[in-house]
Amino acid sequence: MAKPGVSLEASQRSVPEVLLAGKLGGLSLPRQVMVLAFWPLLEQILAFCVGYSDQFIAGRMDERLYDKVAVLASMGFNVYLTWFSSILQGAMATGVMALVSRATGSRDRLLANQGLGQGVWLGIGTGLLSSVLLLSCAPLLGGILGLSPLADRYAESFIHIYAISCPISGAMFCINAALRGAGDTRTPFIGMCVVNLVNMALSATYVFAPAPLGGHGMAGIASGTLCGWTAGLITVSLMLARKNGVLNWTRHGLQVSKQIMRRIARVGSPQAIEIACMWAIQLFGVHAITNMAGGEAALGAHFITIRMESMSLLPGFAIATAGSALVGQYLGAGSKEMAVKSVRLCWKVAIGLMGCIALVISLGRHGLIELLAPGSEIHQHLAGPAVIICALSQPFAATCILLKTSMRTAGATSLVMKCSFGSMVFYRVFVLLMLQSKPWFDLHWVWMIFGTDLATQSLILAWAHFRGKWLDAKV
Repeated sequence: MAKPGVSLEASQRSVPEVLLAGKLGGLSLPRQVMVLAFWPLLEQILAFCVGYSDQFIAGRMDERLYDKVAVLASMGFNVYLTWFSSILQGAMATGVMALVSRATGSRDRLLANQGLGQGVWLGIGTGLLSSVLLLSCAPLLGGILGLSPLADRYAESFIHIYAISCPISGAMFCINAALRGAGDTRTPFIGMCVVNLVNMALSATYVFAPAPLGGHGMAGIASGTLCGWTAGLITVSLMLARKNGVLNWTRHGLQVSKQIMRRIARVGSPQAIEIACMWAIQLFGVHAITNMAGGEAALGAHFITIRMESMSLLPGFAIATAGSALVGQYLGAGSKEMAVKSVRLCWKVAIGLMGCIALVISLGRHGLIELLAPGSEIHQHLAGPAVIICALSQPFAATCILLKTSMRTAGATSLVMKCSFGSMVFYRVFVLLMLQSKPWFDLHWVWMIFGTDLATQSLILAWAHFRGKWLDAKV
């Protein structure tokens, strides 16, 4: 029977209260989002600072020894390749987070620790595979994208060292995903603090310090990255050795379990396929950019725009981390209603925050471009309009980030792949192919195509979200 003063219809629409385990128990939904998003936001800010510092260092290497246009083009290429290397690692981390968050919601600590342990082995394995693929594909991709011999040589010196870090970063991705799924976002933040601070300090040292410690150029930046991931993995591993944490190292959890690995891979594999296809589609876009007039400068400007876009993505990824953890835990606790409610709250917050930050970036774009490409008029000319178009598309980007992340954590990774792949192929391959030969086609048209794709994907994903079948996915 409905409560006094409340209609029967209203009482039926009410969301039943579900008490989560751990420190999230007893908190309101907005407080849960704040607790889970706070540390990831700081972590995203640090990661952004690292990306900016690497670009900042590269743009200020001695011009008597390094060509600036070739350096910036090689840095863009390196960003693209490092994304390639993280495809498998990130997919397995999604599977780990899905399993651990469900286990935490159902208060199955044994299964949660197994998810942590098996995630480490999967992270190392996928990291090794990433290293092999990276070293094998880098020379081929440099040729496809039309890098100059000088830019290609700069990129090669970076990749040969960076590839060593892939198994290390793979293990850490999965450990951090397990901790976030269990509701602990502080420990991953501390680990990534170590990664990023060590990276920035040593990269600058290896580039700018007197020889023999410094003077290593692009290889110095990569060496700082390798040292950062190593220090971060040691840090989180030691923190997990404490017995009072949400998750812990256990002998049972670290024993190889094919069953648990299969459950993780079942969630992660469709995402790996989706991101790999997305990467290949983006490769076509980058190839089109390098074939424009002044292609190497256009490639550098393109990746400068991506760096600036990442500023507005910071709160989006942090809120998505909170939303995905809540989705997994509420589904594990048996409450689809609260899972949906948590996603929609995070969705609204992400659109608001990302939209505001994008506006600020677009207004200050010239100063930010100057930081990354000091004194370069061509990069100002090419990147400026692209940044404005990118800013206008951020509400759609927020929708894609939130809905994709929540559905993946629920286990519906194949649904996400189906929703996004068709739109990307249409806009980023067919439309780009039709327009790239036009005399008026330039970098800002590329970003207009990307923005239209994001708008289309966001509509399709919103339809899938409200349809609700993603809530029935199995992990």
